[in-house]
Amino acid sequence: MGIIMEFEGAPVEGVGEGGAAGDVLDKIFNNIMKSNSIFTNRDALRNDYIPDRILFRDDEIAQLGQMLAPILRGNKPSNIFLYGKTGTGKTVVAKYVMRKLSERISQLKLNTKFIYVNARLASTQYKVLVELGSQLDISIPFTGLSLSEASSRIFDKLRRDGVNVVLIFDEIDYIVKNYDDNILYELTRANNELLGGNFVSIVGISNDLKFKEYLDPRVLSSLSEEEIVFPPYTVDELEAILRDRVKLAFRPGVVSEAALKLCASLAAAEHGDARRAVDLLRVAGELAEREGSEEVSPDHVTRASKSIERDRTYEVVRSLPLHAKLILAAALSAPDETNTGRLYSNYALMAKRLGIEPLTQRRISGILSELDVLGIINAPVVSSGRFGRSKRIRLAVPRDAVARALREDELISSIL
Repeated sequence: MGIIMEFEGAPVEGVGEGGAAGDVLDKIFNNIMKSNSIFTNRDALRNDYIPDRILFRDDEIAQLGQMLAPILRGNKPSNIFLYGKTGTGKTVVAKYVMRKLSERISQLKLNTKFIYVNARLASTQYKVLVELGSQLDISIPFTGLSLSEASSRIFDKLRRDGVNVVLIFDEIDYIVKNYDDNILYELTRANNELLGGNFVSIVGISNDLKFKEYLDPRVLSSLSEEEIVFPPYTVDELEAILRDRVKLAFRPGVVSEAALKLCASLAAAEHGDARRAVDLLRVAGELAEREGSEEVSPDHVTRASKSIERDRTYEVVRSLPLHAKLILAAALSAPDETNTGRLYSNYALMAKRLGIEPLTQRRISGILSELDVLGIINAPVVSSGRFGRSKRIRLAVPRDAVARALREDELISSIL
């Protein structure tokens, strides 16, 4: 239901007749209504858009399809892990194959469901189970249950209803690195002990090729997984992907050739990241439209790149777990560059000031590696001669963007 607000009597200051803010807004709204949008389908530039054809990933689509095909006979497929840098097509391929298989499963009237969960968005192991339960129409309270009890409720319902599940578990390494692998243990244990003739199969997606090093041997032995590695896109491949999206998203002739090539080259410099290329194109288009420009130029792309970098840093830092935020706060309090020992001392001091038990130095080293992968810090290992080896740590993003995001956390802001 919408909310209608009526204002009687004198106009509100700054709004309505004579209000400067109202005049500005009226002008903006009128310009939007009068002008023709340079976009024809903005949705084609969204991160969650799944195109009807996926370029340069035929081999990976075929491999994943073959691995999951036993579902069509009612058999459990292997657990599968998709590896590759950010923006190499892992998620879009998984969702594309999921969509195609779901259509066939519906025709065959099989009792199999595909569930997609992003571990980073869920943020904790328990919330992953809450999300899984929600998509299966299983009520799990937001707090109050152990992982084992929440898992059992899900498995009991699956067993009673005879449902098979394929769980696409995006950014699976986030949960394991920041917590542990208990949730994977529960999911793999289900097939052996809890589900009878039904199954839960996992399609894990990770940016970290060394992800399995974090897993307990019990979990590794029960996963019995197959792997697909996604290579980065080349500049030429990124250009072709962008041309395809331009046709879907913009009016003809709007995006200049130079702007398209700049989007591709900037994304190629970041490990062939197609997601970044498409994001650049979208934000550049929005900047051009706001300015009333009929063309998306290289200047729009350059400004879009700076805007995305600021927003990306802010969003990534804001969503980090508490100890990762504490590490960044410790890095902010240090000079431009520091080593592992000094950073850990700062971190431990801050943790104690907040009444929090510091993690071990080994655990902090793992979190530093993840922050390095995310591009928030640079942490190369350097030799100090007879003093051994240490990580040389410095922020790889603007300090003010990190500080702004950290200040949104009440605990962290109290010690900054």
